[in-house]
Amino acid sequence: MVDGREEKPWRAGSTALTIEQHYGVEKHIRSTSRTLSCDGVFLAEFTPEQHAVWERMEIKIGRLRRQDTVWMLTFKFRLDVSVALELEWELHPDAASALLAHGPYPSVKKTRYVWRGVDGHAWEVDEFEGALAGIVLAEVELDAVNESLTLPPWVGHEITGLVSWSNRALAETLAMTTNMHEPRPE
Repeated sequence: MVDGREEKPWRAGSTALTIEQHYGVEKHIRSTSRTLSCDGVFLAEFTPEQHAVWERMEIKIGRLRRQDTVWMLTFKFRLDVSVALELEWELHPDAASALLAHGPYPSVKKTRYVWRGVDGHAWEVDEFEGALAGIVLAEVELDAVNESLTLPPWVGHEITGLVSWSNRALAETLAMTTNMHEPRPE
């Protein structure tokens, strides 16, 4: 977690990426041994390695992300609190639209900055927008759990493994809060 109220050194020399992420899309995706589809619309094709992972893992958590103009479908398989395996495919915009038509899905919007640390690690710093404005989270992917890492001075509380701070949990909480305040039909 990052305190983003003062200076924002992660912005210096970084490219800003506009991201929106939609969660729960897995409910509308069908798989065969070769493909993923939604209502008969082709989404992506498995490599043999991807299909082996797909078949082996029971819990499949899906996300549809638009980063600038590129749509990506990702499935995460949590191995433990700090380690996840991901399968990812770029989607044609029409395929993304077919999947989004089943929404609305819990979602977040954010601006991402990729900041290079003094030790060479690439930090992804997300500044959330809308009702989540003010939340700033930073993450770094490591090759090994015990890999050496130099923390930037602006990094605050460690939240790895705290599920309530995941993007999906933030999106679902936001969706529940929004739905609670919408007028109910009589």
